[in-house]
Amino acid sequence: MSIFERYLTLWVFVCIVVGIALGHVAPGVFQTIGAAEIAKVNLPVAVLVWLMIIPMLLKIDFAALSRVRDHWRGIGVTLFINWAVKPFSMTLLGWLFIGYLFRPYLPEVQIESYIAGLILLAAAPCTAMVFVWSELTKGEPHFTLSQVALNDVIMIVAFAPIVGLLLGLSAVVVPWDTLALSVGLYIVIPVIISQIVRRAMLRAGGEKALARLLQALGPLSLTALLATLVLLFGFQGEQIIAQPLVIAMLAVPILIQVYFNSGLAYWLNRLVGEKHCVAGPSALIGASNFFELAVAAAISLFGLNSGAALATVVGVLIEVPVMLSVVWIVNRTQPWYERRAGP
Repeated sequence: MSIFERYLTLWVFVCIVVGIALGHVAPGVFQTIGAAEIAKVNLPVAVLVWLMIIPMLLKIDFAALSRVRDHWRGIGVTLFINWAVKPFSMTLLGWLFIGYLFRPYLPEVQIESYIAGLILLAAAPCTAMVFVWSELTKGEPHFTLSQVALNDVIMIVAFAPIVGLLLGLSAVVVPWDTLALSVGLYIVIPVIISQIVRRAMLRAGGEKALARLLQALGPLSLTALLATLVLLFGFQGEQIIAQPLVIAMLAVPILIQVYFNSGLAYWLNRLVGEKHCVAGPSALIGASNFFELAVAAAISLFGLNSGAALATVVGVLIEVPVMLSVVWIVNRTQPWYERRAGP
């Protein structure tokens, strides 16, 4: 990882401080930005989200789907965790902690919005940082690439139905038109654009040209993410100051679901006899979240100053240190994993 990526948590903290400060100093500016929307989609944030997502999607080669059969056990485990376990386990944890245990300490009007943000965070698997986590665990690169490509294809058709189902179960009114617009705007269109640009670069200069473009665009994605956070915390500042423990309480179900899902994926891979170089990235893909999409969807569905937007931001806040701890666990337990793993 670059120094910028390695200290992402620090930059997030800086953005929190800057956003809150600017929200106090220039509230009118943030109100103007918040009003720049069409069909409940904030246009400045939409531009920033595209700048976040498209550079990451450029790394995805959907031709890698042809390699799915090479690691079918690991693929099966990861798909099970990503789409059959994680969204539902997060919903359960959100109900338990935010809707029940922590309810007396949270603003009542935002309870359902917080739970909705947690659901959005868990409903889509990460597509970018997992390449870093996979490399740190000496993961099988073809497995990681094919798994991410497959997840992206599934996400195009499954994200909206899963979110709609779980938000309905959480008694949150689902604005289906906005949700469908969010899927098109933040998944379908970026995927199409990224694949057109990727193929054009490969035709023009091959892998070297694509690598140069990815290197040039790399900082852009994280910079856009941090700029989005400044906007979010500019709107969320008053609530955070009034409720200083909100972030800590929102972090609890996120932390539990990360360790639960990564541990379950790791154990299931061992149970079916998958290699450690596949089990490591499988566990990390199974636990990580596509927080860029979650932030964008939360803003579109509930607004910049909503509890849902804040909940997704907490996911960004703890993503790097928590996933690095999972990497450490996976690496340290390799002898145990291989001692009784199947053929």
